[in-house]
Amino acid sequence: MKKWSRARKIWTSIVSLILVIAIILASAGAYFFYVAEVRAKKSFVNSGALTAKDPLYSQQEAWRKYSATKWEIKAKDGTKLVGSYVPAAQKTDKTALVIHGFGVDHVAMEPYGAMFHQNGYNVLLIDNRAAGKSGGHYIGYGYLEAQDAKLWTQKIVQENGQDSQIVVMGASLGGATTMMLSGMNPPKQVKAYVEDAGYTTIKAELLYQASQMYGLPKWIAEPIIGIVSIYSRIFAGYSFNQGDVTKYLAKNDRPMFFIHGAQDDFVPTHFIYENYKAQKGPKEMMVVPKAAHVQSYATNIPKYEERVNAFLNQYVH
Repeated sequence: MKKWSRARKIWTSIVSLILVIAIILASAGAYFFYVAEVRAKKSFVNSGALTAKDPLYSQQEAWRKYSATKWEIKAKDGTKLVGSYVPAAQKTDKTALVIHGFGVDHVAMEPYGAMFHQNGYNVLLIDNRAAGKSGGHYIGYGYLEAQDAKLWTQKIVQENGQDSQIVVMGASLGGATTMMLSGMNPPKQVKAYVEDAGYTTIKAELLYQASQMYGLPKWIAEPIIGIVSIYSRIFAGYSFNQGDVTKYLAKNDRPMFFIHGAQDDFVPTHFIYENYKAQKGPKEMMVVPKAAHVQSYATNIPKYEERVNAFLNQYVH
């Protein structure tokens, strides 16, 4: 009887410990799900708006002088999506779809919109789901946004005609969105892509951030991120396994220009080499010395514009 009583106490202690660990992991997962995916102001990300001291401020202000038209579509899940469309100064079939990153809205991409407009493009800057004037409660880490971006390309064809030549450009989460879109069989009118500072997989980026922001070792971060992925599947409708950028690039036979800052400590620079290797179709790469996260354009404005335009001019006329 004493042996049985002792064994029961041991098993009760083990079960209790397992339950405590499970509760801790579930709670940690819920916290990180909120930080990573729930629509809210992210304290570790600035608004994206520039001040007069910023190198791209004049480009931001140039965009704001254009006369924009509000475009709207509905995502497959009914989420309202909103964009700002500016036609080119001279009528053209060329349109650039420009996609922002995590925790900001289209304002962060206004300098890029100005760059495309100055090079003769119609430009559509969009607010991703759960950002800006668009609806939605959950960030899709590029997977949901890529499906939305495909609808935006269809909208461009609908509005501008079957002869449309579309370029898709995105930065950070927008870069991951751009790369995932490339493997989702977008309309034939999409001719080329430009991605700036995108990651390889959702999981890889979150593991990196868990280490950088919270100091979590991989053996702790991995199970927590697994739980976050379960929450994501339940509430947002996708799991992190669906966000493997390299698998989409392996399906893409259209041209992709890869850009990354050499000193990116938010989406580490090494991701560009993995993505570049995975790309199936024509490709070029530019790693900008001394550039931090999504600072490649601001760090070397002439070189950035020169390389982007030279790449796209091979495929869009």
